[in-house]
Order: sequence, then C-alpha cells, then structure tokens
Amino acid sequence: MGNCTTTWEDLTPSQRKAVIVVGVMTSLLQALMLWDLWRRPAEQIRGSKRAWVVASFARPFAQIAYVVWGRRPPEEETTD
Repeated sequence: MGNCTTTWEDLTPSQRKAVIVVGVMTSLLQALMLWDLWRRPAEQIRGSKRAWVVASFARPFAQIAYVVWGRRPPEEETTD
C-alpha cells in the first residue's frame, strides 16, 4: 500500500471551503446538543446525561442520534 496522505495544500479552494463549512456545522451541532443537555431535565432524556455528553464527541452521529432518539417528547415524560 502506498502513502495516501492528502495535505491542506492538495485540496482545491472549493474542497477547503467544504471542509471548513462541515467543521463549523458539526461544531455548532455539538454546542447545541451540549446546551440542550445542560438545560433539559434528566426526565426528558433517554439515557444518562453523562453518556450523551461523552457521546457528543462522536461527531456528527451522536448529535443526530440525540435529536432522533435521545430527547423524550413531552407526552412521553415519566414521573418516576
């Protein structure tokens, strides 16, 4: 196998822009997820807050999973 290392200088201007945009978007998604975890009561979250915080660093999959599965809808809240 050869050495297939691509450097920043090897990217075209449009590829560089795409990398920056995706990086900013995933960082924003993570920040929004962490903010929501901080303000949302534990009863409105499926699983532990601590686990979701750790998972938030698996970008962007954790943010998508949190929005789809991690938050409980208001009618599903438990009163345990």
